[in-house]
Amino acid sequence: MKQIITLAVASAVALSGCQAAPVSAENIVQAPAAKRVSKETGGLKVAIFAGGCFWGVEGVFSHTKGVKRAVSGYHGGSAATATYKQTNTGVTGHAEAVRVVYDPKVIRYDQLLRIFFSVVADPTLRNRQGPDRGPQYRAALVPLNAEQRAIASSYLSQMQSSGRWKRPIVTKTERYRKFYAAENYHQDFMARNPSHGYIKRWDKPKVAGLKRLYPSLFRASFLRDHKS
Repeated sequence: MKQIITLAVASAVALSGCQAAPVSAENIVQAPAAKRVSKETGGLKVAIFAGGCFWGVEGVFSHTKGVKRAVSGYHGGSAATATYKQTNTGVTGHAEAVRVVYDPKVIRYDQLLRIFFSVVADPTLRNRQGPDRGPQYRAALVPLNAEQRAIASSYLSQMQSSGRWKRPIVTKTERYRKFYAAENYHQDFMARNPSHGYIKRWDKPKVAGLKRLYPSLFRASFLRDHKS
């Protein structure tokens, strides 16, 4: 569950969600290179990733070359309940997710999948990631076109037979329903709150893992999407 935080841009906002629990961060596991390489053409593409608390998902992809935007939000459920307070109950059907806009000429969808499962999400956990519990923290892929669906299905099958994980892969693809951008104080959260306890314990190690495992795809600067 996220601890209560105070933000300069959102005075005295009480959050219940990701909290710095007294346990170790997830292990970094280098996922296999995809056997089926994505072939997307026609300019910028969009992909949606749900992988636990969206602060870390956004943080990693904001440090990934070829990513043009990374927006935290909620996938699934209805517009009426697409708020942090309501989705955090775990009964709205939403998942905390990040909408990623990327240039396939710089980074392919299959490479984004590899990064995601190497340093962001543990694909063997159901309805939880790190210290966070509940279906709103499920790991899921949300393909937005036929090529992404084919690549995601192929990669999940490859992961299952790769032997890289000791437990079965339970992450699945989800049909796209609707993505709702999260409240402004969640956007660029890692960049604006580098000393936050949750960020230091859980999310900075993910960015460090990206830099160590995929240096050619690592961007040192954080790609900010929040404009205020």
